[in-house]
Amino acid sequence: MSISRFSCTHLVVATRQIVSRRFLAKMSQTQPRRPASSEQGQDGAIRYGDVFPAVSGGLAKKPVAPQDAATMQSAETLAFGETIKGGPAATMQSAATRNERMGVVAHDQATDVAAEQGVSVSETRVPGGRIVTEFVAGQAVGQYLEPDAAAAAGGGVDETKITIGEALEAAGFAAGTRPVERSDAAAIQAAEVRATGMDGNIPGGLAAQAQSAADANAWAARDVDKATLGDVLSHATAKLVADKEVETDDAARVAFAETRNKQDVTARPGGVAASMATAARLNK
Repeated sequence: MSISRFSCTHLVVATRQIVSRRFLAKMSQTQPRRPASSEQGQDGAIRYGDVFPAVSGGLAKKPVAPQDAATMQSAETLAFGETIKGGPAATMQSAATRNERMGVVAHDQATDVAAEQGVSVSETRVPGGRIVTEFVAGQAVGQYLEPDAAAAAGGGVDETKITIGEALEAAGFAAGTRPVERSDAAAIQAAEVRATGMDGNIPGGLAAQAQSAADANAWAARDVDKATLGDVLSHATAKLVADKEVETDDAARVAFAETRNKQDVTARPGGVAASMATAARLNK
């Protein structure tokens, strides 16, 4: 089984319709790796935080151990029938092998928190397939959308339609320099729910990033220190674990979430709700 990655284009929906390619693909986290920490510089160990940027707390500082990797390989095999090329198990195995060669960990060693809290794979059914999430010590290290056979074959897909991910990218392009506000985070969360069919924020997902940015911006003293919509919504299509064509009801739900969280109860011009509304009209 291969994990396909998808490219995304900026879509200026306010001025023209660009023929877009709808996707239903498996996805792993694609955030850049963290810079090497001072601890890594001392012993050369590859730690969880170095290879999985979404990992935090004590686990992020732990060297990847061989038995952690072996357990994840077993979990992936049970879920997928084989290990995923470039997936968490392969990443962990590569890091653990290097750590063992450097004498940082022993061949039969497991990370204490991983041994205590476990390594697991869970799945959630969504329209068109299932979302599979891989965890180490309760923290998500990988997520994939595995399409059903009919969806994977592309049956009935209209490739001219604009997707929610593309509409979000358009908002990031049109209003990219504006700081993320709580109303934006609410709109992005509503859009993610409509795209994935899952209630609540996905760990490390687009809505979680938007909420984190809005919370940080509320405390930032200067605008230059605030995260912008462009920061959060760039490559939005790739950050969503599932996507769908924008429909009128999707746009209405997003608009309700955005206006409900603004004092003047109006949508931001060129913002998330406006982009979704334009995409819904164009899709008709």
